[in-house]
Amino acid sequence: MIHHHPDDGLLLAQAAGTLSSGHSLLVASHVEGCAHCRARLRELESIGGALLEELAPAVLPSQSLAEALAAIDAPPQQPPPSALRPVRRSRPVLPEGMAWPRSLQGCSATAWRWLGPGMRWSRVTVPCDAAANVFLLRIGAGKELPFHTHSRSELTQVLHGAFHDGRALFGPGDFDEADGDTHHQPKVLAVGECICLASVEGRVLFQGAVARLLGSLVGM
Repeated sequence: MIHHHPDDGLLLAQAAGTLSSGHSLLVASHVEGCAHCRARLRELESIGGALLEELAPAVLPSQSLAEALAAIDAPPQQPPPSALRPVRRSRPVLPEGMAWPRSLQGCSATAWRWLGPGMRWSRVTVPCDAAANVFLLRIGAGKELPFHTHSRSELTQVLHGAFHDGRALFGPGDFDEADGDTHHQPKVLAVGECICLASVEGRVLFQGAVARLLGSLVGM
C-alpha cells in the first residue's frame, strides 16, 4: 500500500507542464502506479481546462492562417535512415520480478556503478533534457546514506524495498520530496536492498568530506 504521495502543488505543476524534465519524470513514475494520484491529476487537469475556457479570446497575427495552411500542404519530411532503426536503451540489471517504470521508456541508464560498500548507482539519461539530474540508487540491506540536507529540491520514488529516514518509513511506490528544511539519513531496512529513482535540483549537502566527494561523483 502506498502511504506517501506528491502534494497538490507538484501534481498541479505536472498538470500545467511547468515541472522540470527530471522532476516531471519522477512524478510520472509515481502516478503510473498510484490510482489515488492518477485520479487527483485528472481532476487538476480538468480544473485547468475549465479555467482555460474562461480566458478571453486572443487575437492571432494576420499571417497565422496562411502559415498553418502552408504547413498542412507542405510535403512530409522523410526521417533519416538512422531514425528508422529500433533504438536499444541501455539499462542496468534489476532484481527478479521488478519492472521498469513506463515513464522511463525513452530513457537510458548506465550499468550499476560502485558508490560505497553495499551501494551502487546508475545515471539516467533523459532524452529531452541532457541537463536533468536523474539517477537510480541501489542500497543494500541495513546500509544507510550519510546525513544530509538539500540546497534546493530532491524527489525520490521507491521502486523496490524500503527505507526509513528518521521522519517516516518509505516502501514500494512511496514518493518523497525533500528540500533545505529536510535533514535526514535514509537507512534501508534489514530485510532486503532498496532501489530508488531520484531527481535532484541543486545539490545534496552531505556532512563529511568523504560523503561530499562520493556525492559529487554521482552529481548529488
